[in-house]
Amino acid sequence: MNYKIMAKEILQEVGGAENISNMTYCATRLRLSLKDQTIVDDEKVKNIEGVVNVVNKAGQYQLLIGTEVPKLYDEFEDLVKGDPAAKVEENTSEQSNGIINNIFSAISAIFAPLLPALAGSGVLRGLVILCVQLGLLSEDSGTYAILNVASMTVFYFLPVLLAFTSARRFGASPYISAIIGASLIHPEFIALMGDIGNGATTDFLNIPVVLMNYNSTVVPIILSIWAFSYLYKFLDKHVTENLKLVIIPLISIVIMVPLTVIVIGPIGVYSGEFIANVVNWLIERSSILTGVLVGGGWSVLVSLGIHWAVNPIMINNISTYGFDYIVPFTFACNFAVIGTAFGVYFKARDKKIRGFSLTGVVTIALSAIIEPTLFGMLVKNKKLFLAQIIGGAVGGAYLGLMNVVTTAFVFGSVTTFPAFVSDQTSNFVHAMIGLAISLIVSAILGFIFTSKEEKLA
Repeated sequence: MNYKIMAKEILQEVGGAENISNMTYCATRLRLSLKDQTIVDDEKVKNIEGVVNVVNKAGQYQLLIGTEVPKLYDEFEDLVKGDPAAKVEENTSEQSNGIINNIFSAISAIFAPLLPALAGSGVLRGLVILCVQLGLLSEDSGTYAILNVASMTVFYFLPVLLAFTSARRFGASPYISAIIGASLIHPEFIALMGDIGNGATTDFLNIPVVLMNYNSTVVPIILSIWAFSYLYKFLDKHVTENLKLVIIPLISIVIMVPLTVIVIGPIGVYSGEFIANVVNWLIERSSILTGVLVGGGWSVLVSLGIHWAVNPIMINNISTYGFDYIVPFTFACNFAVIGTAFGVYFKARDKKIRGFSLTGVVTIALSAIIEPTLFGMLVKNKKLFLAQIIGGAVGGAYLGLMNVVTTAFVFGSVTTFPAFVSDQTSNFVHAMIGLAISLIVSAILGFIFTSKEEKLA
């Protein structure tokens, strides 16, 4: 695939660089905020080689590309920023899009670059746990220690990584932002807590400081860099060029590190814990209902492009508690999509739709990417979409009933099964049963709802 040519064709069809007010990408989509969407012909965009589908949701014009979207984005970014007519503020949200849409867009941009690292580390963590349980690896060995560090480093240093990606989104210096994030997990700062831990106090210029352990946290650093972006832009505008090299980082660090540990950090920790506790409370009160809603409704969120709002909660649960109840429900959705695709494959006679279905099965089983099948076949057929929703809901209900968890934040596929390995052997068994239920129920319904003359619309 020639991504430079593809980027040129997309840019031409969406009205050129002058029609783009904001751009970012997530795991599979190029997300554009267009000044005037009426001038864009969706069919022409869909016909561009490499574009799977187009979705206009959450205040964005979203082009479904697949897992290679970062390569396309790099070429697209060069074209847009190289156009003198362009006035794109990649890291600034458009007020006209609304607060909720801006939040979804920001979350997508912040977490998308980290998803491969999070997913890979999660699978490695599951494999390490599995090897220990099978007696292949001793927890006292150096091999275990090294592999354990390799699998958990991305979570420990989340404040640094999120600081960098947040800075790119909000328009601040990524490197100064990384320093702010790193300061929160500096050994001397952590040592201030002594044996007390979270809630210990110290002071800064006689101002009381409530100390927190910020390693593996999500919300505090994002709020901090969002606030820092305003300071950075103010300094960049008012400090003379010959002084920027020293003055901007000096003032930024002197102001933001204390401000973060005194005000923003504790607010972020408590607010993040509150949201996670509310979600977990709902799961504990009615895990079956939660499984039905998330397992059945996750594909709806994906189709709208707003599933990113839930990802930070799952990541926070993994970082804080070492496990999460929500991730298994997303597995149920993915395996329901696989089941529906199987149902179509075994019922339809048309070679094109059968080939598309089988490709979808393989793609999801190996990479957990459901969008091509979702948009290419299910969204266009309400009965098949319903089959997938029912299958995901039934499987999710079982997973909720059995309190199945994952020990890592991963995407639902066969390759990420190790995430279900935990201290409770039954957790993996119940996970496999729940996913089998999702697959079988949706496959049966997909078979029933598919006519032999079914075509790929």
